[in-house]
Amino acid sequence: MYKQKSKTKRRHLSVRNYSEFAQSNSKVKRFYLALKRLTPSWQACLPLACLIVLGWGYAAVAQTPAAGPTTAELKVAIDTLWVAIAAFLVFFMNAGFCMLETGFCRQKNAVNVLAKNLIVFALATVAFWAIGFGLMFGDGNDFIGLNGFFLAGADNSPATGKAYEGVFDGISWAGVPLAAKFLFQLVFAGTAATIVSGAVAERIKFVDFLIFSLLLVGIAYPITGHWIWGAGWLADKGFWDFAGSTVVHSVGGWAALMGAAFLGPRIGKYQDKQVVALPGHNMSIATLGCLILWLGWFGFNPGSVMAADPSAITHIALTTNMAAATGGIAATITAWLYLGKPDLSMIINGILAGLVGVTASCAYVSIGSAFIIGLIAGVIVVFSVTFFDKLGIDDPVGATSVHLVCGIWGTLAVGLWSVGPGVYSWYGEALGPAKGLFAGGGIGQLGVQFLGVISVGGITVLLSSIFWLVLKATLGIRVSKQEELEGLDIGEHGMEAYSGFLKEAEATAFSEGESSIGKF
Repeated sequence: MYKQKSKTKRRHLSVRNYSEFAQSNSKVKRFYLALKRLTPSWQACLPLACLIVLGWGYAAVAQTPAAGPTTAELKVAIDTLWVAIAAFLVFFMNAGFCMLETGFCRQKNAVNVLAKNLIVFALATVAFWAIGFGLMFGDGNDFIGLNGFFLAGADNSPATGKAYEGVFDGISWAGVPLAAKFLFQLVFAGTAATIVSGAVAERIKFVDFLIFSLLLVGIAYPITGHWIWGAGWLADKGFWDFAGSTVVHSVGGWAALMGAAFLGPRIGKYQDKQVVALPGHNMSIATLGCLILWLGWFGFNPGSVMAADPSAITHIALTTNMAAATGGIAATITAWLYLGKPDLSMIINGILAGLVGVTASCAYVSIGSAFIIGLIAGVIVVFSVTFFDKLGIDDPVGATSVHLVCGIWGTLAVGLWSVGPGVYSWYGEALGPAKGLFAGGGIGQLGVQFLGVISVGGITVLLSSIFWLVLKATLGIRVSKQEELEGLDIGEHGMEAYSGFLKEAEATAFSEGESSIGKF
């Protein structure tokens, strides 16, 4: 019985195996026929495709999953991104200066003003890369940097503090790569040179402005910057300027003041010892320029943290905005009462005055203090513009009033309203300025701030005077009378900004006796 069952079972298995074999053989034949139907090119590709699939499979099995970035690496990446964005905002301020200065000047000089503001950043880039950054942040002594020219030299950024090993100790506190540090400081250097453009507008030779810009960015600006931001002697004394009321704005303002003084006033500005207004030709683009600068300042001040610290960035943005707002309001009211009308140019300069005024202290004061700082800056700038006019300093855009006078005011404001170390989280107990006079700290910090204002002003006036005098003696810094009357667009550039449009009334009516070049 058992043998019979076993034979029957084997017979069933044999039948099933044969059936499966027949089906399998049929599938192989169909596959073979399908391959034969393919073109020779497709048939040649099949082995290659099999090899690729096998290779991918091996790589997927053999590869070890990569480790993700560490917390420290992520912090460096985020900090670098923020510094880059802030630098782009400050760079965009060049467009604001272009619009503002062009609108405040007459239409026959529009091309000249635009050309100066455009080329100045290109010149600043080369000068600051070649020599300026090394003089400002390179290792040297308390007065000047002596290393790091052309960004050459040892550097292991983003390492900071004691871990830093390189030739740029003056900026080793910033935990971002060297390229990010340079980019951010470059746009600041370009801003200092651009300030000069407005004060000397409508009568300076184009080539002289280019040479002076190179000298300012390559030599004068980085020397004083080293004293403060490059761990120089003023920093050792306890002088504080967070984002550049003195380092950037006052330096540019002093250079602009000396340029305007050596050039003399524009033809027709003074007649019979009376100040005559020479209105700008386009207040629309001047207003646009002001708004661009206001926006750019949110990179200028908060970006100076050089780290993505949310508490610091937001606080500084609020103090910056508050000072701009109260500066504009104060200038409007002051102009209305003092001049009889709410002059738009004064409103614009009042906003900028508030921004410049809070730049040094934006990280060290409360929002309430920023309110007061901006308010006072807005009042000061109105009287400053009229003061320089009466003094015989012809500044078409008010650059000296906004950047020099309010830069000085903003620097001193640190010594008046600084809350002192340990109050805000972004600087520790041993860092930041001492308490200001109105915060219960006495006059100590105010005295150091005053020393910084005088020292930086003195050396900038000296160097700027040397630069201007040498240029005046060699090339001559002022265009001819005929060229000035015709407009620098034609004389310097051979083109017009508004070709085909009705031109403004020419200044040819001014007699020789009414011309005031060199009078004041």
